[in-house]
Amino acid sequence: MDVLSLSARQIAELVSSGALCPTDVVEAYLERAKRLNPKINAFITIAEERARRSAEELERSLKKGFRGKLAGVPIAVKDVISTMGIETTCASRILKGYTPPYDATVIRRLKAEGAIIIGKTNMDEFAMGSSTELSAFGPTRNPWSLDRVAGGSSGGSGAAVAARMAPVALGSDTGGSIRCPAAFCNVVGLKPTYGAVSRYGLISYACSLEQIGPMTIGVEDCALLMEVMSGRDGFDSTMIDYKFEWSPSDVRGLRVAVPKEFFGEGTDERVAERVWDVIKLLESRGATYEEVSIPLARYSLACYYIIAMSEASSNLARYDGVRYGMSCELSLPWHEAFSKVRGEGFGTEVKRRIILGCFALSAGYYGRYYLKALKLRAMIRDQVLSVLKRFDAIATPTTPFPPFRIGERVEDPLSLYMADVDTVMANLAGVPAISVPAGFVDGLPIGAQFMAGYCREDLLLSIAKCVQEETTFHLKVPSEAR
Repeated sequence: MDVLSLSARQIAELVSSGALCPTDVVEAYLERAKRLNPKINAFITIAEERARRSAEELERSLKKGFRGKLAGVPIAVKDVISTMGIETTCASRILKGYTPPYDATVIRRLKAEGAIIIGKTNMDEFAMGSSTELSAFGPTRNPWSLDRVAGGSSGGSGAAVAARMAPVALGSDTGGSIRCPAAFCNVVGLKPTYGAVSRYGLISYACSLEQIGPMTIGVEDCALLMEVMSGRDGFDSTMIDYKFEWSPSDVRGLRVAVPKEFFGEGTDERVAERVWDVIKLLESRGATYEEVSIPLARYSLACYYIIAMSEASSNLARYDGVRYGMSCELSLPWHEAFSKVRGEGFGTEVKRRIILGCFALSAGYYGRYYLKALKLRAMIRDQVLSVLKRFDAIATPTTPFPPFRIGERVEDPLSLYMADVDTVMANLAGVPAISVPAGFVDGLPIGAQFMAGYCREDLLLSIAKCVQEETTFHLKVPSEAR
């Protein structure tokens, strides 16, 4: 039996029935991860011994009658999510050596269903980036072409799933950080409704925007992870009263809005063509579509970055060299030690965002930038919800271009930020969004994005399932991972 070709759902069923041994599953994925990681750099940490112990413990539990929804399923976890006993660095020097004393809520829930963490994946430092080049541990390379980026900031998770180094992975999405690498790596990536999945244990970047979500090959596995992770959590006061359930439905009668702002200047024509192919595919299955306008969409990127950087400047103030992470020199005056730790511990992009965030929040500029961005965010949300009153879903490209070469945009921050131009609107509005494989451009994967109303992840997964039933893009394995 080729364990690496099985879905997470299949692995759990076979392990629970006794037809498959969890230690065999873990060994197969550990072997592949160790073999491919030197060239792809998807993992910062491969938790080899801990994964083996977890598999052995699961074997004993199975003999006592345990049957979990994720029994024996190896899972890769973005290194911004707290994992007890496994180093969690946020891909930053400032947190090198930090091992959380607790599990994030999503980790506890996954473990309770028998999932086994095999490692922590690479990312842009503190989730601030769109390419996973901005990691203190080096860039993640795209399994489809090693000279290309894997997307970001959850690039390690996307690459790990695409290269079959893990059947499923967790990412976090502040402005597209699940969906961008999903598109660039040819996997499914879901950003849930804000408040649908607990953020307790997610190391904060921009609290009002970010969500933890699944990255998988098949839609069914995406639904399985959502089923386990969703639901109220007393540790996260921003959660809504929502428990995800999914019964696949037909797309017949589905009304799809196609905003013209996402297909114009700056969007690669070949990407637009592939996304239109997906829209026409839905039409062939009984859906209808209509081109619409969301005028304020053009301001989403600027609005997003002002809010995100402002929140980042506040959230990252806690890294002072005293409580955890890098230690300061106690012989220095406090303000000098504080500056020294942050200067040496943070990368260039993190410093840039902290400085810009502090500026946007400073006296005399708060009203001109941050407050104005909050007002604009409310207006953007209203326009999105107005469209979703008339339509069931909104269809756009996930990214305006295919994966770019490593180093091509990293020296030009504004050029790099443009990778988020199609994704940030969903975070500003708080609505769920999914990226599904939509084909290839010159052998490089691209994605189609769908947004829906609050708590309509079920609808998005039904759309993605329809696409996967009519295409074979998601079944392809990158040559670098064979």
